[in-house]
Amino acid sequence: MFKTIGILAHVDAGKTTFSEQLLYHMEGIKEKGRVDNKNAHLDFHALERARGITIFAEQGRFQYEGDTYTLIDTPGHVDFSPEMERAIRVMDYAIVIVSAVEGIQGHTETVWQLLQKYNVPTFLFINKIDREGANKEQVLAALHQELSEEILFIENDTSEESVKEWLAERDEQMLELFLEGKLENTIVMTQLQKQIAARKLFVCMAGAALKDEGVLPFFQQLAKLTIACFDTTAPFQAEVFKIRHDSTGQRLTFMKALQGRLQVRDAFTFGDTTEKVTEIRYYNGAKFETTTVVEAGEIFAVKGLNQVAIGSVIGGIPNESTLKLVPTLQAKVVYHGDLHMKEVWQQFRLLNEEEPSLRAIWQEELQEIHVHVMGVIQLEVLTEIARERFHLAITFANPQIIYKETIATTVTGYGHFEPLKHYAEVHLLMEPVARGTGILFHSVCHADDLSVGHVRLVEQHLFERAHNGLLTGAALTDIKFTLLTGRAHVEYTSGGDFREATLRALRQGLEQAENVLLEPYYHFKMKAANDFLGRMMHDVQQAHGEFEAPTMTEKSAILIGKVPVATFMNYSTTFAAYTNGRGVLSLQFAGYDVCHNREEVIAQKNYDKNADPLYTSSSIFCKKGKGEIIPWDKAKAAMHCLK
Repeated sequence: MFKTIGILAHVDAGKTTFSEQLLYHMEGIKEKGRVDNKNAHLDFHALERARGITIFAEQGRFQYEGDTYTLIDTPGHVDFSPEMERAIRVMDYAIVIVSAVEGIQGHTETVWQLLQKYNVPTFLFINKIDREGANKEQVLAALHQELSEEILFIENDTSEESVKEWLAERDEQMLELFLEGKLENTIVMTQLQKQIAARKLFVCMAGAALKDEGVLPFFQQLAKLTIACFDTTAPFQAEVFKIRHDSTGQRLTFMKALQGRLQVRDAFTFGDTTEKVTEIRYYNGAKFETTTVVEAGEIFAVKGLNQVAIGSVIGGIPNESTLKLVPTLQAKVVYHGDLHMKEVWQQFRLLNEEEPSLRAIWQEELQEIHVHVMGVIQLEVLTEIARERFHLAITFANPQIIYKETIATTVTGYGHFEPLKHYAEVHLLMEPVARGTGILFHSVCHADDLSVGHVRLVEQHLFERAHNGLLTGAALTDIKFTLLTGRAHVEYTSGGDFREATLRALRQGLEQAENVLLEPYYHFKMKAANDFLGRMMHDVQQAHGEFEAPTMTEKSAILIGKVPVATFMNYSTTFAAYTNGRGVLSLQFAGYDVCHNREEVIAQKNYDKNADPLYTSSSIFCKKGKGEIIPWDKAKAAMHCLK
């Protein structure tokens, strides 16, 4: 049986130390490493060892009682959380490490919500119980209050009477057996396995990973309480969760087999390209061994597949689940060297494959590269990666908030492209949709007006890139486009004509609409001593945020609400200072909403909608053998489909 176990925590809770101890006990490694000694087995990248933090999700592999385990140690710093989220999607079970000193921290709650989103059964380990200030009981009470009431603390093993009582309290059949003295350990184990797999039970234990206390007993219980079942006879399917390039520059595609078997030389077709698997590797830290066949449930890397992206499901339907953790900052790459920027761009394309949340963009008209990031630590790491891997000297301009634009009114956009010997016309209904929906497309165009191929061209051009809004040139979102009708010419319609007509229709529609500027928001949760409640509420109001009625206990106050990223992105330092480091601040991306300082941002961006080289709202009609430009406000009257 194959099991993939993920280790997750807020930074510095001790998850890498926990992983090292576990791998050592399972003989996955011969010597224990330590983060502070810069020799941790799973933090093997030079950047990780230099900074003392986990940046990349790496895996260890070991055997235990007939089962094969893949252990994934994930980043705990928020700047690298997209890497952590992608790893969660291939986990069978997760272990959340919580410090007995600091307790639940901001990122702990983010991790918990992600595990809930992806329905990953979860165990908890309260770490550092040997440290001064550790309070296991207090942390356990907080876990029950803030994460789940269904957390079951086990002192030693599942044979404890408290375990039977827990089951009896929640199931009538178990209660009856308990009262009759017939609740045997085999029944208890079966019930625990089912409850854990269904996320109705979260087993928790405690220890001190650095002193190797409690790690092995915890895993022994986990091994008994986890089950995994995969179909090896079904056609092969696998989810891609990571891409790397080895020291020779060859692409490694990391995936988890969801069903079936894969062998070296198996071929897959992606569009018009067929590729073969030329090598399969099992990774254990930086080391690997090759194999010729893998089965469902295994984590492995392959060579030879260059067309698949992170999130792809080979042999199955693409994973449509939207990542919850997305960057809200954008920064320009500043290169200090003699290469042409397009050569630098080629290296960033590789980085984009490995970290798709970067969404690296090449702006042809400005000859600039822009990247999306979670925070300034990620920019520092990118600077070091560029120097070490590609020998590029780069820095970044100050990161800017990523704004978006949408519309508040329903309009119909008209676009016509008819210079000499070209022809295409497109009519697009544009409607605002709910926040977070993105771009949608629908067609009601009759087949007598446009062929299926031309309809697909219109759809393709709407989705081939992010489109600029009129206010700041920010990307459009939350709009439903409906193709009403259009027209082509048997002789003159050629490649690119429908792209021109589609973009002109989009832009002409924006000219008519009420345009709305959107900015990213955080959902925040602040917990501190009662004395600080007034300060917290005042700060949120000053930051143009809003909050619910505070929750009060004898000693602490909890404030929950929503606030713009722009006004709160650096607040954690301020919060830590006035709470003397004892407060807990959780910030989670809450999507986009109306910008609180629209006019200020528009003035700062200074975007000229009429000078955007990619867009025009005018249409072109052929008159007397020449193309005549018709401005957007007169284009509708000239459309052929309306005559």
